[in-house]
Amino acid sequence: MELKVNDLEIMIGQEAIVKSISFQTQKKQFVGIIGANGCGKSTMLKGIYKGIKPKAGRVFLDDLDLLAVSEKKVAQKLGVVNQFNELNFDLSVFQMVLLGRTPHKKLLESDTQADIDIVMDALAKTNLVSYAERSFLSLSGGEKQRVILARTIAQQPSYMILDEPTNHLDIRYQLEILSCVKNLEIGVLAALHDLELAAHYCDYIYAMKAGKIIAEGKPEELFTEQLIEEIYGVHCTIYKNPVTNRLGFAYSLE
Repeated sequence: MELKVNDLEIMIGQEAIVKSISFQTQKKQFVGIIGANGCGKSTMLKGIYKGIKPKAGRVFLDDLDLLAVSEKKVAQKLGVVNQFNELNFDLSVFQMVLLGRTPHKKLLESDTQADIDIVMDALAKTNLVSYAERSFLSLSGGEKQRVILARTIAQQPSYMILDEPTNHLDIRYQLEILSCVKNLEIGVLAALHDLELAAHYCDYIYAMKAGKIIAEGKPEELFTEQLIEEIYGVHCTIYKNPVTNRLGFAYSLE
């Protein structure tokens, strides 16, 4: 599915956080959003998936007008993985992932064998089958994030939004989560902090500053030392790793 955002504006109090942003993603494209803290990345994503009501703008997933339909209808097509997933109650990992089937069920409708099969497949894709009976609250941060990803996979979304899903996770969990999402071969829009991860996993990237998109392009075209300094206020040397052939970034304040 293709995501299309037209003139999206979001206010927090009297302050404009997202300022008339428009962009479009292509089918099965992994698209990244980069920018410094406070630039509006997360707020923009919340506006897209109805976590915040925009002041203006329209958002389409193919022909589905996301801002005009119910949250349940949105959840049938769009999955969201956030960076914070703390709960005040406990469920088993299996029960948590089973919640991903909720958008596809009627009120009080029983779970079917098909639902259970979908959940087990999601657990397998995230290497969590052996965790099925574990308490969610007993897990580490990285393990919890994989459970949330499994729950989102169980929704069977046609498109996925990731709001800094690897923030605060160690390297192994970062790679596991982004590799799993990439292998789903669906459209993805992801806000990412780590530029090396963004360069490796994203097909296309938008750079944000002060609520606006200021640059866009494929990773090898977008990333320049001048752009990194403009966005983050640091000096940067960009190089290609001779072993992996991937882009690398070395930062300094001088």
